[in-house]
Amino acid sequence: MIDAYEEFLAAYPEYAGTHEIDALRVREYRRLDDQHHVYLDYTGGSLHAESQVTQHARLLNTHIFGNPHSASPSSHATTTLVEETRQAVLDWFNAPRDEYVAIFTPNATGALKHVGECYPFSQGTGLLLTTDNHNSVNGIREFARAKGAPVEYAPLTVPELRIDRDRLDGMLAAPSTGPGLFAFPAQSNFTGVKHPLDLIELAHARGWDVLLDAAAFVPSSRLDLSTVKPDFVSVSFYKMFGYPTGVGCLLARSRTLASMTRPWFAGGTVNFATVSGRACILSSGEAGFEDGTLNYLAIPAVELGLRHLREAGVDMINTRVRCLTGWMLQRLVELQHSNGHHMVRIYGPITTESRGGTITLNFYDPEGHLLDYRRVEEMAGAQGISLRTGCFCNPGAGETAEGITEEDVRAALALDPRNMNLTKFLDLVTSRGGKSAGAIRVSFGLVSNFADAHRFIEFAGSLRDQTRLAIGSVTCDIEAGRIIRDGS
Repeated sequence: MIDAYEEFLAAYPEYAGTHEIDALRVREYRRLDDQHHVYLDYTGGSLHAESQVTQHARLLNTHIFGNPHSASPSSHATTTLVEETRQAVLDWFNAPRDEYVAIFTPNATGALKHVGECYPFSQGTGLLLTTDNHNSVNGIREFARAKGAPVEYAPLTVPELRIDRDRLDGMLAAPSTGPGLFAFPAQSNFTGVKHPLDLIELAHARGWDVLLDAAAFVPSSRLDLSTVKPDFVSVSFYKMFGYPTGVGCLLARSRTLASMTRPWFAGGTVNFATVSGRACILSSGEAGFEDGTLNYLAIPAVELGLRHLREAGVDMINTRVRCLTGWMLQRLVELQHSNGHHMVRIYGPITTESRGGTITLNFYDPEGHLLDYRRVEEMAGAQGISLRTGCFCNPGAGETAEGITEEDVRAALALDPRNMNLTKFLDLVTSRGGKSAGAIRVSFGLVSNFADAHRFIEFAGSLRDQTRLAIGSVTCDIEAGRIIRDGS
């Protein structure tokens, strides 16, 4: 590996400037190397540092914290910590306090659900989504449909799976009697594509409100809300620094939040409620959206996590992730079977231009048959490699990549309308033409290093000339990591 590392440094000399992360890994994440574990699922969730847990435990064990909905000493102590954490979150994203509020939620999905159920959709105020979106964003369409609002999807370009700017431009210009909501991810959790943030300003100029799903973007990239100003931003803290789980956030512009209408109220969300009078007065700002009792013992750990991420350096993490991603992409594209056929198909860009550290791929045998990604995952796990497989809760990107049509979906659902799942769908679409409903995803993050990338490439190389994992009978030609011809 020494020779490979020297070649890597020659190609990516800026990686040498990230050596502080190696020291951080030894100091705070030694369990990785002690267990010879290769963790390549940072898009699924980051890893926590030892100090985050010990500092949080020390905080809890040296103070008395009670339910914040009171004026008691224990309640006051909790409220103080929660509000300090809220301010720390706003500061991290450089969000002007007079423009944005930070609403704590159970996760990013909870943040998105707030937007969906409270946005003033109507027959004239619709929802525009990009085809590349997490299912937690796709699910907002059900709230829109329930209110009779039109729902549209902006398509992606092939093969890089970027937003089709020309088509989107026309869709944003569509007439609407209301502002409408445009929702897209800052970074795809499927391909790693970083979609242009200037779409926010464009959509605003056309009269749309904007929801930015930043969950996959912010673990290794800076989001400055004093420069770009989406109306809503969803984030998940465990994806940023691993701990705590169970706490997410919706960052919302105050002026847009004021137009939202909650369909219900709960403990902690009202200033006044009466049974005999059948009336309630919702709390203003973030308080009206934080249902019940907050996860008040976990929330202080968020500030500890932000402090840890600041010490690690987001720009340094970004540089390291970019270097490792570029090297791995090149090596995967170069992998060939003994007969000269390419082994790997990459979904999305095969360079680091406008993309993050998420690489989604599938392996093919020497004759172009798809290898079963489920078995590949089992083999990787047996070698201590953690990666992720499936559709990654992003069906739109996967369907576009594989050319899965509405006809394919309807045909599959017609065969088993009540019990369809990903495994059955995979088998059905494969039998209809060699398409795949799933893939393999590897992703870099906070303390990834060259050894992790090199171990995976060695594993990928072990699949050379592999045939026993192949599924389907239709062959595909692959060149430079992409399908160039369907053999059907």
